[in-house]
Amino acid sequence: MSRLGKTPVLLPKGVDVKVVDGVVQVKGPKGSLSEPLKKGFSIKIEEAQLFIESDPAVENPPAFHGLMRALVRNMVEGVSVGYAKKLTLIGVGYRAAVQGQMLDLELGFSHPTKLPIPSALQIVIEKGTTILISGSDKQRVGQFAASIRAIKPPEPYKGKGIRYENERVRKKAGKAAKGKTG
Repeated sequence: MSRLGKTPVLLPKGVDVKVVDGVVQVKGPKGSLSEPLKKGFSIKIEEAQLFIESDPAVENPPAFHGLMRALVRNMVEGVSVGYAKKLTLIGVGYRAAVQGQMLDLELGFSHPTKLPIPSALQIVIEKGTTILISGSDKQRVGQFAASIRAIKPPEPYKGKGIRYENERVRKKAGKAAKGKTG
């Protein structure tokens, strides 16, 4: 049995949770999210606490109990507080700009790289080299940040590329110069 799956999810003020036709719908000040409820699970709300309950008669619920709780908890946190990821561009001439619904990146390639911004996300560019991605869906924020980073990940010799805000890149030593032998 999942011990973490049994712990309650605290519901902040202004967050409303409903289950309609097997779909969990969470509404809050930052928007609304929905996720299908796996077969064999039910949701019970008591005094601003949400409990995920499993039916032992169904085959796989113990394996997914903690997962369902984590998904619902992430939705509750997303619609109340939101999620954000910060990326930093490190390199000479590297910069970013938002043009309508496109993210324009100049990363030393012969052409600018343009990415469509998903509708549920907000992108803010600070100082031309810092990208702040925010939204209510944790998976979408993380996936879009990862897709931006994948365009030019930090390289180990000079550290140039796109990295997360507090990411540390281990630098390698370059080629050692060959000394003259007599």
